[in-house]
Formats: sequence, structure tokens, C-alpha cells
Amino acid sequence: MSALAFAPPPPAPQAEALRAEVRAFLAEALADRPPARRAESWTGFDADFSKRLAARGWIGMTWPRRYGGHERSALERYVVQEEMLAAGAPVSAHWIADRQSGPSILRFGTEAQRMTYLPRIAAGTCFFCIGMSEPDSGSDLASVRTRAVAVPGGFRVNGTKLWTSHAHEAHVMILFCRTGTDPQDRQGGTSQFLVDLATPGITIRPVHALSGEHHFNEVVFHDVFLPDDALLGTLGGGWQQVTGELAYERSGPERFLSSFTLLVELVRALGPNPGERAAIAIGRLVAHIATLRRLSRSVAGMLQAGENPALQAAVVKDLGALVEQDIPEIARGLVAGDAPAFFAVLHYTMLHAPSFSLRGGTREILRGIIARGLGLR
Repeated sequence: MSALAFAPPPPAPQAEALRAEVRAFLAEALADRPPARRAESWTGFDADFSKRLAARGWIGMTWPRRYGGHERSALERYVVQEEMLAAGAPVSAHWIADRQSGPSILRFGTEAQRMTYLPRIAAGTCFFCIGMSEPDSGSDLASVRTRAVAVPGGFRVNGTKLWTSHAHEAHVMILFCRTGTDPQDRQGGTSQFLVDLATPGITIRPVHALSGEHHFNEVVFHDVFLPDDALLGTLGGGWQQVTGELAYERSGPERFLSSFTLLVELVRALGPNPGERAAIAIGRLVAHIATLRRLSRSVAGMLQAGENPALQAAVVKDLGALVEQDIPEIARGLVAGDAPAFFAVLHYTMLHAPSFSLRGGTREILRGIIARGLGLR
């Protein structure tokens, strides 16, 4: 059986020095943002806020300067992300491009693709979405049916993507689709493409959440032409590329801080002298979050060292979703009486909590990955 190791995060004095600067900025920028809006966490969309972050050098932080980046450490970037989420900042506009699309382009893209997209992402003017999930396929990425067929000068794409966050606001999608013809080659016959969402033949339809909000979308491709230079990486190499990308998606602080505003409001509502039951519950939740933070920062250190911590990232995501979903269930039994801010945040979080164990890979898929990585199946 393989061992699962989380190395201690490396010392990062520059990152901790940056923390005070980020907190001061957020205290001013979010001064008028009510708790119910802060509860949106990393699903809050505000293009102007993203541009303000970009002006401070807080998007594309680890990228080379020639692409608009700032050549800072992964742990410095981690501090910025952590503080943004803990404060409930609306970071969704740039989040996907900064977290995974940009790094994928940096790793697999051509020089022309890097120069086209990365400076615009770092400037907070180009937003991305992810074209992975499809109807009837769940988290089984290898079952994708959206197909790109080679034609003169490029590819013709037909198919549907589902649960595509903020596709209606994004400029570009990284599309994961089938390009091979062998039905037995479920993984090797896939590729990724950079898709301008203004391309003719693309229809974006809203999918409303339980709360009535419009975050998700269905994206339909009907005879969409993509030029040859839209291919990201190698033809047929999509599976290796997309699974490497998931380490960025699954390991960050967003995987355990989605309910953090509710925990803050719970502590505030209970006051300085909570009862024994409440104190024990809060102590347990804080201990869980502290542990997850340690694991997540370890993954950031591995990414900084150039490693591929896909297995560790799956563990962080799985455990993080459990805690995120526990917080509203525990919180709702601890507060009674007049606490309007708390109940507004509780209402929002309860409606969104079912999605926490679905996005980024379902619990069953993640545990299958972990079991295989440990040699258990």
C-alpha cells in the first residue's frame, strides 16, 4: 500500500508580510459589504473588484513577468486567496483563469497562446470558464461525448457542456472534448481547446441554483469551427492535461472556506460566553479548519516545488467538502433569537451546501482516486 504524505509547508516570511497588506485592502474595499453578500465567497462576481486586485499585482502572481505575472511564490499567492475567501471578497470573475486556466496555458500552450491570454488574465480583463462536465456523465470525465472533428484548417465541434460556472460572463472556455475515433480509448482520445465564447454556433443557457441565482450554465456547441491554433497542448493529450489541472482546482482554500462566513457569524451571534455545547462545537470546527489549512498549504508548497500533488489535492477537496457541509448543519441548532445577519448567511449557505460535494469532482470519484493512489483498488 502506498503512503500518503503531506510535507510541512516551507517557511514563507514574505507571504506572511503580505498578509497584513491584503487585510488592510480588504477592510477598506469590503467595508460596506453585508454578511449575506460575503457568504457568496468565491462565487461572487465583480469584474471591477478583479481589476482592482490586478492593479495590485494579485492575479497571475506566480507567472513570469513577460506574460504579465509577478514571479512571486505559490505561498504568497495562497495568502492572497485565503484572505480573500475568509473576508468574503467577490473573486469569481478572475478565479478560474487565475487558479487553473492560466497555469494550464503556461504549461501546455504555445508561445502565441501565452502572449494572447496570460497578460489579459493578469490585468483582470479576460475571464475563463471550464468546459468539462456534460449531461448524463456526472464526474466521469472519460465519458465525454462532445466531439471535435478535424476539418480543413481546424476542427468542427458539436456537443453540450453543463454546470459551467459563469460561462455567461466569461470570455474564453477551455473545452475538454473527444477527438479520437476509437471507442475503446476513452482517455487517449480526448483533447483541450481554447474557445472564444463569442464564436458563432455557441449557445449559453442559464441553469438556476436552488436560491434562484444564475451561476451555472448549459453551453451548447452546434457546428462550431475552431481553428488549428485553438488546440491547447497536444492532440489526444487532453486526459493528462486535464487531470494535472485538477490539482489546482481541488487543493486551494476555497475547498474548506465556502462556509467560513457562516462560522464567523455564528461566533458573533453566540457572543463572548457561549454555552458548553456551542463552545465544543465551535472548537471542533475550528480544529477541522486549522487541519485542512495545514494540508492545503502543504499542497501549495508541493506545487511551488514543481510536483504534481493530485492525490493530496483530492484528499483536501474531499475532507474540505465534509467540513463545509457540516458547518450549516451544526450552526442551525446553536442559535435562537434575534440574529438577522446570522440567519441570512445560514439561509444562503444551506441552499448552496449540497453543491459543495459535487463541484470539482463528486465524493465518490474523489474517494476512488484516493483508493487507487493508495493501492487499495
